[in-house]
Amino acid sequence: MRPALALLLALLGSSVFAQNKLDPAHVEFFENKIRPVLVEHCYRCHSAEAEKNKKLKAELRVDSRQALAKGGESGPAVVPGDLKKSLLVQALYHVDLSMPPSGKLPANVIADFEKWVKMGAPDPRDETVKVETKSMDFAKAREFWSFQLPKNQTPPTVKDAAWPKKELDRFILAKLEEKGLKPVPFAEKRQWIRRATFDLLGLPPSADDVEAFLRDESPGAYAKVVDRLLASPHYGERWGRYWLDVARYAEDQAHTFGVKPYTNAHRYRDWVIQAFNDDLGYDQFLKLQIAGDLMPEMPDRFKQLAGLGYQGLGAQYYKNTDAAKAAADELDDRIDSLTRGILGLTVSCARCHDHKFDPIPQVDYYSLAGIYNGSSLKEVPLASAPAVKAYDDAQAKIKVQNDKIAKWLAEQGQQLRKHEAGLTAKYVAAAWKTIAREQNKKPVNRLEIAKTEGLKLGYLGRWVTYLDAKNSGKASILFEEWFKTKREADELPAEIAQLAERVQKDLQVALAGYEKLDAKKQEQVAKSPPKKKGATVKTILPGDGDELLRALVLDAGSPFALGPNEVRFALKDLETMKTLKGMDETLATLTKASPPKYDVAHGIAGGGAVTKVFLRGNPAKPGDVAPPRFLQVISTEAKPEKYTRLELANDLASNKNPLTARVWVNRVWQYHFGKPLVATPSNFGHLGEKPTHPELLDHLAVRFMESGWSNKTLHREIMLSSTYRLSTQSDKRNFAVDADNDYLWRMHRRRLDVEAWRDSMLAVSGKLDASLGGPTLDLNAANNRRRTVYAKISRHELNSLLRLFDFPDANITSEKRTETTVPQQQLFVLNSQFVVEQAKALAARLNQEASQDGERVDRAFRMLFSRPATPQEIALATQFLAAPDSADDQRQNKLSRWERFAQILLGSNEFLYLD
Repeated sequence: MRPALALLLALLGSSVFAQNKLDPAHVEFFENKIRPVLVEHCYRCHSAEAEKNKKLKAELRVDSRQALAKGGESGPAVVPGDLKKSLLVQALYHVDLSMPPSGKLPANVIADFEKWVKMGAPDPRDETVKVETKSMDFAKAREFWSFQLPKNQTPPTVKDAAWPKKELDRFILAKLEEKGLKPVPFAEKRQWIRRATFDLLGLPPSADDVEAFLRDESPGAYAKVVDRLLASPHYGERWGRYWLDVARYAEDQAHTFGVKPYTNAHRYRDWVIQAFNDDLGYDQFLKLQIAGDLMPEMPDRFKQLAGLGYQGLGAQYYKNTDAAKAAADELDDRIDSLTRGILGLTVSCARCHDHKFDPIPQVDYYSLAGIYNGSSLKEVPLASAPAVKAYDDAQAKIKVQNDKIAKWLAEQGQQLRKHEAGLTAKYVAAAWKTIAREQNKKPVNRLEIAKTEGLKLGYLGRWVTYLDAKNSGKASILFEEWFKTKREADELPAEIAQLAERVQKDLQVALAGYEKLDAKKQEQVAKSPPKKKGATVKTILPGDGDELLRALVLDAGSPFALGPNEVRFALKDLETMKTLKGMDETLATLTKASPPKYDVAHGIAGGGAVTKVFLRGNPAKPGDVAPPRFLQVISTEAKPEKYTRLELANDLASNKNPLTARVWVNRVWQYHFGKPLVATPSNFGHLGEKPTHPELLDHLAVRFMESGWSNKTLHREIMLSSTYRLSTQSDKRNFAVDADNDYLWRMHRRRLDVEAWRDSMLAVSGKLDASLGGPTLDLNAANNRRRTVYAKISRHELNSLLRLFDFPDANITSEKRTETTVPQQQLFVLNSQFVVEQAKALAARLNQEASQDGERVDRAFRMLFSRPATPQEIALATQFLAAPDSADDQRQNKLSRWERFAQILLGSNEFLYLD
């Protein structure tokens, strides 16, 4: 049999992978999950370097796509898409073959390889591509389009000079004319206002707003609508949600042992919404989220600090197994979210090695990590320093008084237990009598027994429990003789009476000795282990003193344990009770005088600890120190000696940064048109797509920065253009040239995302609660009529409605919403109680607002589709509404005809899609 390693690695094989254009997300997965494992465990014996040094095993290299395709001695190990035929995966499980021979890899790593094979084993490595860190030429790297500063482009000359309404139109039209394409006609005004309202508010326009727009024939009619929508507080809800996708906003953790909620997460969400409504400059928007706590103090602490939730709500990992790796994963979450979300660069691909395609050496990754290394997630006060001090000072006084009361009660408790300890023998005797009678099924009255013996009923009950046979495993070994003695009569046997007297005497001695000890030694007594038969244990008090005190006084539930409330209840002396009442009244006065607790938000503090490069990404193998700094390919200026989150924020939001404005403008364009100018919104690197209209992207980015990074100005620029006014109708000639509509000869038809769809159902049914902000709500709650942006977002278990309708995974930054079409979505429309309730409410609203069925049908179409119903649609609907229900319908108590008709409209494609 050949050696396992040689046989296994030979299996990596001769399978030739057909590498068409790779999905950037798949490439990123390979770079983050697969390549580092191959480098760590295989390259030593199966790489070009090993071959050069005549150490190549099994004639196999795994350091390039071509090498894997060529294979080794035993044929293919990976069959793309087929786990059963992929012997590499079997070998990772160490069944017949073993990879690596040094030991089985963790289950999560094996799962990554399975996922990689299922996605077609994408592998971007090419033998002709070599990137050497030591010789990385950043000056040359900056020649790549996205690393050059955006230039103020002159709009091109076009043939149809009458068509453009904005400068951006000339860029679009010039490209269309270059390709021999013509823009389709403009959308009707009804289509346009519906499109614009959904784009800016995520809600349908009211029928009155539509009619008012139709009547307005002034040149500024379109601008009036855009300005009205931008002034709406619902604008921030719509566009804030887009940013929350990028920020991977969530309100709990998925990587901890137990689900850890972020109880104040909603304050970050509300901050984002308010920032958009206030048109906070995007540069300032970014700075406050990264370093608000390090910036000059603002009067409004909410505006300054709540944005830190961008980092404060980041991932936290379970640290009890491998704390170093968990900390490294948390840093990676921050770096990945920040660089992909803001810069559009996959910097996390440099965690284990130099980036294989972009000019990002591994040291740059750890330079960014160093900015956050040593930071902590914390709750940040959203109040002024004097307000925080006033509350904290008041709470300190309350604590002092509470401690005073607790100390006084403890002293009283000492006196009480001294007294009760002197009655130990009586309690033991009474317990014997009680247990014996109960076991022999004789009448027993514990209160009468306690009164007769001068004992407290509560303590008697504890002694009965402590000395019950069911508790023999927990009771002290000192009472072993008790459990061996039979209870045939009520009278206490002589040997037990002697035991009780001895325990009483020893306990009193132990208590006296305990009260003379200092606090540290008293704590040692309390934590002393239970006495075991035949074992010698070091004790603080003489004899069995430690055991007696622990078993009978100090342990929770022990017979003479006295909590503060029990001491209060046991006090009988009037003078003593008067003293306690006075202390309680002082506490009540202090509590009443305390100001209410200030609001807090989740944030971040600290950072900047010395960070070393982890060789191959392994925290256990630190290399050279990585100086805290920005990415070298972007930064061309000398940096201060100390580089904190504030310097990072300034570099990210700088006009001299070639990426930040471009990336955000591209996202805004995507949300308006359904397709971005750069098809990979979070990857502007070499593996990302190039822009379809690079000059337009530069033009918009420059204009955006010149406007003070104003989102609302950018919206106006886009939405008042001829390009935005195009209809969605097709054109055969254009389609033959540009089937994907890359050059925007028409508007893309778009499906509403789940938030807009749900909110629209509430809006047209008249049930929408339009109030702003506030704590998170359960989306499944029957009375939840708030907008979906206020629903709980869980990383651990996403709400089923959101998951069904393609809500993004909140564990990672999201660049776009995917769209799936599955049967369960339509089943939701048919069977969901939420949809049924909105159908009922819509039917009731229509019946109230119009008197005739024809009028109601027309009003429904105007409310839901922003258009009147056609005569044919009215006729068909009224025919359905007038038809009698079948006997089966009546027996099953189904929805009324109007309610069923309303449900049909809510589930229609015209309601779900946007032209």
